[in-house]
Parts: sequence; C-alpha cells; structure tokens
Amino acid sequence: MLSRSWRHLCRRYSQAVTFRTTENSPAQHNDKQVGLFYTMNPDLCKQLFSHGGFPKSFMKQTKTFTETSIMVRQPALDIMDCIKASDMNQPAIRYLIYGEKGSGKSLTMAHLLHYAHEEGYLIVHVPWVSEWLRRVPRHKEMSNSQTHEGFVDLPLDAAAWLLHFKAQNQTLLKDANLKISNEYVWSKREKTEVGAPLSELVELGISRVKYACDVIDAIVDEIKILSSNKQCKTFVAIDGFNSFFYPLTRLNTPTKRKVKPEEVTLTSTFLKLTKNDWTNGVIVVTADQLAVPDDHQESYLPRYLLYKKGFEHLDPFVPVQVGRYTDKEFLTCVSYYRDRLWLRGPTEIEEELKFTSACNPYQFMEQCAPL
Repeated sequence: MLSRSWRHLCRRYSQAVTFRTTENSPAQHNDKQVGLFYTMNPDLCKQLFSHGGFPKSFMKQTKTFTETSIMVRQPALDIMDCIKASDMNQPAIRYLIYGEKGSGKSLTMAHLLHYAHEEGYLIVHVPWVSEWLRRVPRHKEMSNSQTHEGFVDLPLDAAAWLLHFKAQNQTLLKDANLKISNEYVWSKREKTEVGAPLSELVELGISRVKYACDVIDAIVDEIKILSSNKQCKTFVAIDGFNSFFYPLTRLNTPTKRKVKPEEVTLTSTFLKLTKNDWTNGVIVVTADQLAVPDDHQESYLPRYLLYKKGFEHLDPFVPVQVGRYTDKEFLTCVSYYRDRLWLRGPTEIEEELKFTSACNPYQFMEQCAPL
C-alpha cells in the first residue's frame, strides 16, 4: 500500500499544473522554476547540440517525445548565480560538476550552455572527452604531430570539433572584432596573417584536416587573448574532463605502444584552456565515472576521479554536486512522463518506481521506458 505521506504528497501535487514552465529563457530561471521542465527551440537545439552534448539515451527520448525539455535544477541555477555575481576582470573561475552515474551532470551542462548562448558568450564546448581518448573505432585516424615532438594528432576528431565550434558560434564568428593577433605559418605556401578573422582559422582547420589539431591550439591561444582584452567573453564547457587524467588511453602507436593522455595534442590544448591565467571567461567541467574504465569507478568524488594531477590542475575550483531527484522533482518527472505517455499504469506503481530507481534520474527514465 502507498504510505499515507506519499499518497498525500501525490494528491496535493497533482492538483496543480506543475511539470512545465513557460519561461524558456535560462537567463530568467530562478527558484520559482526549480523542478519544472522548460522546452528548447528546435533550431537552437540543433545549433548547440547537433554535434554532441546530450546523452544518447536522452536523445532517443527527445525523438520519442518530439520535443527537447530540460528540468530546471538547483545546481545549474547555483552556477548561473555565481557567474552573474562574479567579477569578470578576475581570472576565470573553474566550476566542477560531479555526482553519481545518471544524476544529470550532462543535462546540467546543457542547461548552462543554453544560458551561455543567450548571454552572448563565445562557447568552447567538448561534448565528451572519452570520444577522443577511449572510444576507438576500427580505423581511427591518428598521426604523429609535425609541430609537437612526441605527441600524436587526432585530425578527424579535431576537424569534427571545429565543425561543432563553428555551429555553436555561427553568429559570433561573424563579428569583425574577433581578429587574431599572431601569424601562423602552416606550410611554405599557407599561412594566416595577423588581423585575419578568427573564422578564417576555423575554416582552415575544417578544409585542411591535417592542420586541424594545430588550428585548435591556435584558436585556444587567440580566444584567451581576445577574452582578456574584452573583445569577447568565453564559456568553456568540457564533459568528462577527468578522462584527460586517466593514466592510459585506448590509442595505440603503430608499434602497439599505448598512448598516454598527455601525449595527445588535444589534451595539452584543452588543459591549457582550463588554466585560470586569463580573464573574462567561465570554465565549467564535469568529473564522470563513465568517462573512465570500470576499474576506476569506485567513487564519484572529484579527488578520486581526477587523480592528484587533475585535482591540482583545477585547484582552486568551485565544486557543484548534482544529486538525485528531490520528492518535488520526482513527482514533476512523473507528471511529465505521463503527459508524454512514457509512463502508464495506476498511480500505485509510482512509489515502487521511486524506490527501485532510488530517485536516480537515469534509472527512473530507463524503468519507465516502454518495452
């Protein structure tokens, strides 16, 4: 039987329209919207996330629901409030999102990316570091770096990331003020002049894939300069950041030697970007158990996942934990799933689902999924 308190809570909550908010602007979200779902514009969703950013299970769900709705949760609001209150003239503040598997870290990041877009930030987003270091397709393209001795390049991954960067910042990259301050020589006949638009670097890396890793390295250097000079403000978002510090990747050299993360040029580039030696920027990263192999998933705490090296790299940082659903969030999600016909059956099953999922957002979503 349903407990009396749970039955009373369900009855009280179901008497009001509670699972949606009409405020679809993250910049306007506050405590009044906590636990409610807001819906993203399909075109904006395509611009920000067509190249990654949502978990695969969530992407399947959005296709089934024919909409992309994200729950407004306290961790995202806390980071937004900190960003609004921070002095952008000071070194960029690092925020570390952490929590157990399936708690909603990537969706918290997605909410923040939407906020950053609305607020006019230049977005530098890595959807999932493990795609570079741990997911190795049968014929993954890898080559020795021509500019960094002892390093390896991932040119196709780098070119794909540049397409993602171009899509997310398609409006800002048209800004004539975003000009590069250094000359870059790529070959005897190819170079990028001082004063060229930042978009020229992006296009070069897309069209000349063999230079893509070096182009990203140059873009990162230029962005730090542009931000510090107040010609733009930058939002850095890296999901699965701890993958950079796991001792080995799944990449192998032609001699079958395992490649270390620090031997990959993309690793050094994005670790350079996450230093707080520049201003007018925000850095948000996640530490995720799923970003590393099973043998290093005993804890979701940052010190464990980042190892000593990663922890010291980020220190000082602001830790933000994403937890399980509160009672209000769980009931909101129940209402939303029933509205989308993802959850059916009598209300008696809701208490059972509450306990079998332990209010873990991913587990609850999976248990409600139709067979």
